[in-house]
Amino acid sequence: MPNNVSFRAYTFHDKAACLTIFDTNCPDYFATNERQDYAEYLDSNPEGYEVCLLNGDIVGAFGLCGNTSDCQRLNWILISSNTQGMGIGHQFMLRVVQKAKQLECQQINISASHLSAPFFARYGAIEVSYLLDGWGLGMHKVDMELLVDN
Repeated sequence: MPNNVSFRAYTFHDKAACLTIFDTNCPDYFATNERQDYAEYLDSNPEGYEVCLLNGDIVGAFGLCGNTSDCQRLNWILISSNTQGMGIGHQFMLRVVQKAKQLECQQINISASHLSAPFFARYGAIEVSYLLDGWGLGMHKVDMELLVDN
């Protein structure tokens, strides 16, 4: 059976699934101290946050938001560790860029870890700052910018 990847807006009913996915990525891609911040973010019913479904099951989430259309921020992008390597991350980035173009966005700001930064670099994101232990002990913060070709 082919894999069916789709996206839809996040609802508060998705919180448990999103936190489970967060947990599958700790401590490899997120510092454990970030979980409370993520839970609070989900509680805020963030505008522009979407979940990714694989054959009807939530396997990831991301948000693209900002106060101006020319610059948006990629927030809390995560994918289940069980589905990494299946090309779903590529589908995420296609979706992110598509949404940015719809908004006529010129730039996407990304706050990554030193572990996820190479993934974003494959799509043209460039490092603008690096902070040792910026997300927690052993989890370095890498701020990146991705220019969008409209």
